[in-house]
Amino acid sequence: MKRELSDTEQIERSIFKHFKSTLWAPFLTSINRYELIQPGDRIALCISGGKDSMCMALLFRLLQKHSDIPFETVYLMMDPGYSPENRKKNEENAERLGLSLSVFETNIFAIANAQEKKPCYLCARMRRGHLYNRARELGCNKIALGHHLNDIIETTLMSMFYSSKLETIIPKSHSENFPGMELIRPMYCVKEDAVRSWAAYNHLSFIQCACRFTENTSGEDPSLSSKRLESKNLIRQLKKTNPEIEDNIFRALHAVQIESFPGYKADDRMHSFLENYDDFGKLRFHENKENAKKESDQ
Repeated sequence: MKRELSDTEQIERSIFKHFKSTLWAPFLTSINRYELIQPGDRIALCISGGKDSMCMALLFRLLQKHSDIPFETVYLMMDPGYSPENRKKNEENAERLGLSLSVFETNIFAIANAQEKKPCYLCARMRRGHLYNRARELGCNKIALGHHLNDIIETTLMSMFYSSKLETIIPKSHSENFPGMELIRPMYCVKEDAVRSWAAYNHLSFIQCACRFTENTSGEDPSLSSKRLESKNLIRQLKKTNPEIEDNIFRALHAVQIESFPGYKADDRMHSFLENYDDFGKLRFHENKENAKKESDQ
């Protein structure tokens, strides 16, 4: 008699049966393309309680079962001052997904709430610092965050529209304050719609945001009044006439043509196209001359 799958096993199975191309494959692409995992890594999977980080944690557990690379994980959840309802929701979801959480508590929300200026900026910095510190205490050399492809391209547009610069989020980075620690983003190539579909298919609901400011919004998306939502809506509108818009923006970030930009910043210094203007002109002249010669020889 065939054994009936548990709830957790059915959720796991859905990854391969229904979301292999939209979740599993792009997740593996992120891991391999950006070399996010090395043998012997001990990775703190930072779980905020939202759909993205919870999905990431499940994908990592499956990866450990199927990967030849030996690595360890810790399902790390920081409680920055959740309401009892949000804390309970996070724990219930972790149990459904079969995740054994390592939870630690801080008073970050209380401190950020007391600030009149830039409380969100302070909250984000404090949370990142606490996660790094706790991960290091647990013997981890990496922390993993759940930023997905849409976070990447939305950040790019926001940077252009509101900060007057072309900047985005990279797949991994070394910590500036915790030597030997690295931050990785394994969901880098995964689209948000895929995560939403996976959650809906398995009848999973998650807290909308870890921020205390949004805990009393009756489940309303906390980004409704943000600049990020403007970028999200713009992409959604463009997608109606160009279904490839998300992929095109994402691919463009991997094919930046520096020579065509009037200016760029590297090594904390601004550069102008004028620095190499004459050299590039000579190079193009010789390249065209060589190509013309090759064509005439043929």
